[in-house]
Amino acid sequence: MAHHKSAQKRIRRNARRFAINHARKSRVRTFIKKVELAVAGGDKAAADAAFKVAQPEMMRGAQKGVFHKNTMSRKVSRLSAQIKALPAAA
Repeated sequence: MAHHKSAQKRIRRNARRFAINHARKSRVRTFIKKVELAVAGGDKAAADAAFKVAQPEMMRGAQKGVFHKNTMSRKVSRLSAQIKALPAAA
């Protein structure tokens, strides 16, 4: 246990930031999973709709520093490519 006032404050702050970052990371992963499930199901319309919702959330996670910017850009690019590779709904 920390004895200095500043160290105690830092522990409290770290706990708050962990909770916020953890929730954001979980939220981004959920959005990515929804897109991946739609792609796996072969439903281009659903995948496109899920991607439109997921992309801003992913980039927000990168902007807030929860994920590296290049990591999220790479994931967005790969998801987009997977969606484009799906056959159009007939």
